[in-house]
Amino acid sequence: MEDLIPNRKIIHVDMDAFYASVEQMDNPELRGKPIAVGGSENGGVVAAASYEARKFGVRSAISGVMAKKNCPDIIFVKPRFDRYKEISSQIQKIFYEYTDLVEPLSLDEAYLDVTINKKGNPSATLLAQEIRQRIFEKVGITASAGISINKFVAKIASDYNKPNGQKTVNPDEVLLFLENLAIRKFYGVGKVTTEKMYQLGIFTGVDLKSKSLEFLEKNFGKSGNFYYNVVRGIHNSEVKSNRITKSVAAENTFDSNLTSEIFMIEKLDAIAATLEKRLKKHKVAGKTVTLKIKYSDFTQQTRSKTMPYFVSDKALILEIVSELLYQERMKESVRLLGISLSNLNTEQKEFIVVQLKFDF
Repeated sequence: MEDLIPNRKIIHVDMDAFYASVEQMDNPELRGKPIAVGGSENGGVVAAASYEARKFGVRSAISGVMAKKNCPDIIFVKPRFDRYKEISSQIQKIFYEYTDLVEPLSLDEAYLDVTINKKGNPSATLLAQEIRQRIFEKVGITASAGISINKFVAKIASDYNKPNGQKTVNPDEVLLFLENLAIRKFYGVGKVTTEKMYQLGIFTGVDLKSKSLEFLEKNFGKSGNFYYNVVRGIHNSEVKSNRITKSVAAENTFDSNLTSEIFMIEKLDAIAATLEKRLKKHKVAGKTVTLKIKYSDFTQQTRSKTMPYFVSDKALILEIVSELLYQERMKESVRLLGISLSNLNTEQKEFIVVQLKFDF
């Protein structure tokens, strides 16, 4: 059996028909009905479809015209992205109750590394069930999950028992699972690549596994190495938490364009005050101060200065950006100013993979 180290316990959580589910949750009249979020019978593109609509071949990225043709009873709903972000934030708070190693892929899906978790539960399968139940009870919509030793397999597994289900691929099941998998279901193998693989006689994981690294690199370039490894259960990409703040910023777009540096300093004073509040909230400081300038012709410019020490004080930030502002003359009137602080004093703790007897 190929080397599967490092073995991790990864959960991929994927919300079920997220945008459509939120709409049905907020409007009981839509429940149980075929709905499309986005698009219209006259055009536009569908952003999401309820499971009732999917039965008729309505799915994301098809035209509203096609959706109406496939499902005459389709109900078009205008997207509310602010609401989806709000619900997504509630779901992510639940994730962080279990682990700080959370990597959101979008508003409706995320990877969680629960190898070492806040609940002290050795079973990733039971944790996934608990997380899904918590989401349903607290938020009101369902989620599916995939559980395995790496992100690649967990991602594929989460699609198996949708909606409102989960699938665990245990360490000793990974190779057989991948060998029997249709090549079109491999994450990262799109429509064009699938067709190319078919032409090369690759229809399943076992077909892919029979090809040499040299053959795969010759036909698929750098991706060949990826395909060679993942079919052998080797995918060592870690769950990268977005909780590590890389930069903190504040900016302002003006109703009327600014032409005088004196007026710009007044605006930068207010922006620096907002930035200071955000820095205090995150309890961080930074060494690199960047001034962002967007001109009336929509061209953009940034000017930066790195200090030998960490700064977070408004007065000092304003002093630095004032210096940057006067570094050279404005080429046009200004419609937006922003300040960001990077090179922060946040330390990312190294995640140590502990080899344990895995209880999935």
